[in-house]
Amino acid sequence: MRMALELGAAAKTVSDPNPRVGCIILSPNGHVVGQGHTQSAGGPHAEIMALRNAAAKGHSVAGATAYVTLEPCSHHGRTGPCCDALVAAGIRKVVASLTDPNPLVAGQGFARLRAAGVEVEVGPGAEEARELNIGFFSRMIRKTPWVRLKVAASLDGKTALADGTSQWITSEAARTDGHAWRARAGALLTGVGTVLEDDPRLDVRLVEAPRQPPLVVVDSQLQTPPSARIFEPTRPVWIYAAAPDAAAQVALEARGATIRYLPNSRGKVDLAALLRDLAVREVNELHVEAGHKLNGSLLREGLVDELLFYLAPKLIGDGLGIANQLHAAGALTRLDQAIALEFKSVEPLGPDLRIVARIAGRDRF
Repeated sequence: MRMALELGAAAKTVSDPNPRVGCIILSPNGHVVGQGHTQSAGGPHAEIMALRNAAAKGHSVAGATAYVTLEPCSHHGRTGPCCDALVAAGIRKVVASLTDPNPLVAGQGFARLRAAGVEVEVGPGAEEARELNIGFFSRMIRKTPWVRLKVAASLDGKTALADGTSQWITSEAARTDGHAWRARAGALLTGVGTVLEDDPRLDVRLVEAPRQPPLVVVDSQLQTPPSARIFEPTRPVWIYAAAPDAAAQVALEARGATIRYLPNSRGKVDLAALLRDLAVREVNELHVEAGHKLNGSLLREGLVDELLFYLAPKLIGDGLGIANQLHAAGALTRLDQAIALEFKSVEPLGPDLRIVARIAGRDRF
């Protein structure tokens, strides 16, 4: 199962919107005869890849055990049911980490395997498999993506100099790692303020990636310039607005943007509705790189699940701080009003530190 989980992790930038799944087929005498992970949407799932791998090497899988990190699917989607393929191949036993949260599967794959006489064991590697697919589980159960917000700062909590200069506080190693997190996301989110002030590309450049994730722009008044560099990479650009502007919409659609109007009662974009809409668009993980206004709104509305911090070993002193960047609320009157976090990991990256901190309790669904 450890090998299967490693294979599943190799699908991080490939399988979306499908879950990241790995499969190992073990022969009756204990040899690995096939292995594989889920391919891009519409391509083979992990079980099919492992069966094909065994066949390509001339190995029989009759009587073998398949270790798979998620319940084999039982429905016809972009591909056929994996549980039927395992039965047809003669697999004797399936060891799976988790039940698939997709209501189209949700135990039916296990039921069909057992009905065909295949022994089924569920549980090994469950925690790791769920963590690997936290976004998929979020979309299937909560009907919203898993929202991860990225911040880079000095050790004394400064995200920029007083004049706004922020390139580069962290090292090349941290920036490269940040692109790896972009690459695994189902979509990237930013605000029109960042587009207007920085004119970023917000794409994946520093690591190899088989695709460019769609870019989501929160732009209440449709102020995004058609000349903005966000349109340079070939990828979907989804702009969420609150107030219709026919001329701006035509110009942005001419650059390939898709415009969606989701106003709230204050004339801004309804961020909760935006997340629900992104789930319908099959976004599992949403990676946020935005300014203090959008970051603060997401935090105040309880829509952030996880914070991705990069801390550089520098002391900047006067400057713009993390408090400015996140701007979650005004001054607190009690410590118990603070947003509680749970550290998931703290790792060195070159000279910097990467901290993944989860909003306490957000993964309990």
